[in-house]
Amino acid sequence: MSLYDDAVLVLKNYEGQAELRQAYLDHLAEHPDGLWKACAAGHITASAMVIDPEQGRVLLTLHGKIRKWLQMGGHCEPADDTLAASALREGTEESGIAGLRLLPGGPVRLDRHHTPCAWHLDVQYAALAPSGAVEAISDESLDLRWFAYDEVADVADESIVRLLEAARARL
Repeated sequence: MSLYDDAVLVLKNYEGQAELRQAYLDHLAEHPDGLWKACAAGHITASAMVIDPEQGRVLLTLHGKIRKWLQMGGHCEPADDTLAASALREGTEESGIAGLRLLPGGPVRLDRHHTPCAWHLDVQYAALAPSGAVEAISDESLDLRWFAYDEVADVADESIVRLLEAARARL
């Protein structure tokens, strides 16, 4: 199965956010290249909010270009077999934490937002950090920091708060 086929299947099976989910499916139907950064009309991206439920905290990155606290994530790459694999790769690369595992049940949210390169149609997963995980900043980040669940609203925008709420509801 191709990444495109996986993305369509994941989105068809995603329950919730019906209008936005359909917009993602319409985008893929209209743009066979809709998973790739080169698609100027926008592209599907994958992200992973890294959560440490033992300590009640979430790892956020201060994005280098956008200069906001965000979950780990970004563009799909040709080597990614699935959206989940893309989200896990991004989470691992940007957090520096080996052994992340995605919460079962597929994506926890969808979020469409404009970035300097194009519209991102983000498929958002949650990843559990292993016990005692130690983060390591990547070249893409200005900073990387753990925040207690109740601190997230003080540093991040509403989309990140909604993602955290959806991830915690699934825990």
